[in-house]
Amino acid sequence: MATQKSGTRGLRAVATAGMGLVTGALATLAAQRQSLDSLRVRIEYLERQAQTQRDTNRALQQRLHWELLSKAMDDPELAEVLDTYDEAVSANKQRQFLFANALYTNALCYYQIGNISREEFFGFVRGILQNRIFREYWYATRPHRATLIDASEEAELGRMVDDLLRQLEETDIDEWWVVGEPPAE
Repeated sequence: MATQKSGTRGLRAVATAGMGLVTGALATLAAQRQSLDSLRVRIEYLERQAQTQRDTNRALQQRLHWELLSKAMDDPELAEVLDTYDEAVSANKQRQFLFANALYTNALCYYQIGNISREEFFGFVRGILQNRIFREYWYATRPHRATLIDASEEAELGRMVDDLLRQLEETDIDEWWVVGEPPAE
């Protein structure tokens, strides 16, 4: 019997040691899980802060863009610096093009920071394309858009506007507000 009791004690000791190992492993896993959760929360916070900073930077850049365009619209000599069109344009047309650029860039910025949806951007562009001067501006700046990185969001939106303009010019209905299919988000 002594051997049987000794064997049982040995199994108990092994089981107790095994339970200790399992308990220790579970405690370690729980601590690691807590650390990972804490890191995940911190990373999410930093990502939100980075997005906020990008949006702030974009808004500041938009403001600077407007200030520069305003100066050029007010001073024909400064506007000459921005005259990079294939054909000569009058000072008056140049100011109109600068304002068209400001309108489009503002809508683009609004979309990029999430103030309007892609569908709302599309609707804005569909409306502004009814203006002859804006269409002239859009055609005159086609070479400028050709320099954008093809996969960029701005290039993609430019192609969307190009396609919408083509559809508007090809349609024979007076209800321009129904032309084109709003993009999927």
